[in-house]
Amino acid sequence: MTRKDVVITGIGLVSALGEGPDAHWDALSSGAKPVVDEASYAPWTVHPLPALTLDAQIPKKGDQRQMEPWQRLGTYAAGLAIDDAGARDLVADMHLIVAAGGGERDVPLDEQVNAELANGSDIQSQGGARLNEMLATGLRPTLFLAQLSNLLAGNISIVHGVTGSSRTFMGEESAAADAVRIAHARLSEGRGEIALVGGAFTAQRWDMLLLYRGHDGMWQGPHRPLSERQAMILGSMAGFLVLETEESARARGARILARLDAVASDATRRTAPGEAAEAARNLLPRVAPEGVDTVISGASGDPAAWAEEEAFLSGLDAPVRRPANLIGHGVEGAFPAHVALAALALSRGGFYPAMDPADPGADAGDAAAPSRILVTGFGQWRGEALAALSRAEKN
Repeated sequence: MTRKDVVITGIGLVSALGEGPDAHWDALSSGAKPVVDEASYAPWTVHPLPALTLDAQIPKKGDQRQMEPWQRLGTYAAGLAIDDAGARDLVADMHLIVAAGGGERDVPLDEQVNAELANGSDIQSQGGARLNEMLATGLRPTLFLAQLSNLLAGNISIVHGVTGSSRTFMGEESAAADAVRIAHARLSEGRGEIALVGGAFTAQRWDMLLLYRGHDGMWQGPHRPLSERQAMILGSMAGFLVLETEESARARGARILARLDAVASDATRRTAPGEAAEAARNLLPRVAPEGVDTVISGASGDPAAWAEEEAFLSGLDAPVRRPANLIGHGVEGAFPAHVALAALALSRGGFYPAMDPADPGADAGDAAAPSRILVTGFGQWRGEALAALSRAEKN
């Protein structure tokens, strides 16, 4: 079967550094410092969202009110990508593939339940019954509906009119990598001409901070560079991409930002040190048989995942940039956001200064204008992914 070339024609990007390609290129090219909130969720630091004018992409106040923050963020970034691609008239045929987590918990009810169960004298005999009673009477009727991750895809369809096929993936970084991988596969195999793919994550959530705290992977205290702490600082972000077959993009005269050459993923059990690094090495010939010039790393800060990725990166003779030091770890939003940063660099004909003190090749001129960029994703628990992008020929 003859495969079609897939290109990126639109970027919708929101992080602590701002919104849109220009804001991110300007900030990162000038050596941006991390944008953090060290007070609101102490002892944890987060990389917060910038102020967004939601009306620009979600014009109906009713739509805004019925969405949780992570849904508003994803819907907003999806609209940015559609506009950046100049594809408003193509949404009826646009496939939609989204990565997202669950909805927000009812934190006050959680606190009430924990307090009563912790202080109850009959916890051993009546704890389960009391828990069921409190949940049955305390949970709002719409809570479980709001938890559905596919509501993000539904809101994008409603607000932006995207009515092609729709898929939603849930499961941290692997979900986002698979969303991009499957979007690329559908187009390259001729099962569509255009797709909108991406993910979103809101770090400014007590329930999410407590969830990841249970993994012992969260950094407490003021911000320190990623490579010096090797622990996660979560960051609110959304990354959406408009992918097209090159044939479709050129036929409508679209601006091509970069080629998305290949995406591959794996999920080793990580029962022994080096297993994930070896899995990534096995993926590399599939996505970048001719090698790469530079790397945008998906390092989250999780110590075990950090060690695996470092073992993999040590075999590459290429400068590495680690965005998580500046914008945090965005879980489902991270992989598509990093692919967006790679496409942005290729379209602008340059690369980024060091983002972390450990970034090799920080002062090397060989990173000035890469032609092939590798994006990595090493899930904090499981999931290895690589994406290769290359510079597109001028339209």
